Amino acid sequence: MTLPPEAEGLRADRALAEALAQAAPDLALSRSRLQALAAQGAVERLTPAGPGGSGAKLTELSRKVKAGEIWRVSPPAPAPARPQPQEIPLSILYEDASIVVVDKPVGMAVHPAPGTPDGTLVNALLHHCGASLSGIGGEIRPGIVHRIDKDTSGVLVVAKTDAAHQALAARFAAHDLERIYDAVCWGAPSSASGRIRGLDGVSFETGGVLRLETLLGRHPADRKRMAVVKPETGGAARRAVTRIRIQERFSPPDEEGDMVFASLVRCRLETGRTHQIRAHMAHLGNPLIGDPVYGRARPIPEGAPESLRAAIAGLGGQALHAGRLGFPHPETGAMLTFCAPPPPAFGALLTALRGFMEKS
Repeated sequence: MTLPPEAEGLRADRALAEALAQAAPDLALSRSRLQALAAQGAVERLTPAGPGGSGAKLTELSRKVKAGEIWRVSPPAPAPARPQPQEIPLSILYEDASIVVVDKPVGMAVHPAPGTPDGTLVNALLHHCGASLSGIGGEIRPGIVHRIDKDTSGVLVVAKTDAAHQALAARFAAHDLERIYDAVCWGAPSSASGRIRGLDGVSFETGGVLRLETLLGRHPADRKRMAVVKPETGGAARRAVTRIRIQERFSPPDEEGDMVFASLVRCRLETGRTHQIRAHMAHLGNPLIGDPVYGRARPIPEGAPESLRAAIAGLGGQALHAGRLGFPHPETGAMLTFCAPPPPAFGALLTALRGFMEKS
């Protein structure tokens, strides 16, 4: 800001407070706040040049100013608020002194983030576990070892001790555990598809398993999305491996040819990258039904009952469920496996598809 003529001879803290209140009322700062920012090195006098002039960071603001001086105040980004305990019901599959395993519902974020300050799994766990959660994840993510998307349901393990957190994190980093998801996608990823066979990273294993190995990185045009990228892209792209097996195919009745409207697929993760299954299925050309980021709705077949349309509309997000998680107990080493059935909306979609479509 440039100090106006009426600032001549005022203390710097008063001059800055008045100038800022006049220029940008929504960003007004008190004199005490300005003094605190100066102590942090966030207040600079840019002009005049010379000793103590251009670019000088002032640690206290008692000096007198001159009209026409240019100053810069750079408040740091606000620190995220510490999550507070909230009494939110949890579906707990297992708990002991080291870990707690929950079945996360659709619509619940794992930890606070911009736009989701509370109502998260962390808020619920802070109420349920008190101060016993591992602190390795920091104040915003205590105990959180891995995540699933807000609109994805299913099994998630949380660490209650630092030792358990470190042991589980090492398992996830080494991909030494079992993670299986069920999903409903548009169409069906077929080994008979020349387009799919032509994609880099696609291979086929015994038992009708499609294996997809790619690099996943931020989409170049939409930073909220992940995308399959080429090795030469570099950056923060990471290796991602998904194994996909079709459980059921749903074709419209009386449809000629091999047209498949939707399919139930089972995805086994070797790695666990952000949006991995959603991005990989979209890359294959079979995005998940209900996915607001990667999906594109397909025309509903003529004669389809209203229950099918309602089931698709009622998903509340992508048709993706983390149904099975297996790992050695971080303290005892005993193998643990936890399963959770899909939520009602997921089941309603399958019921509607099975009721109208011919399945194979």
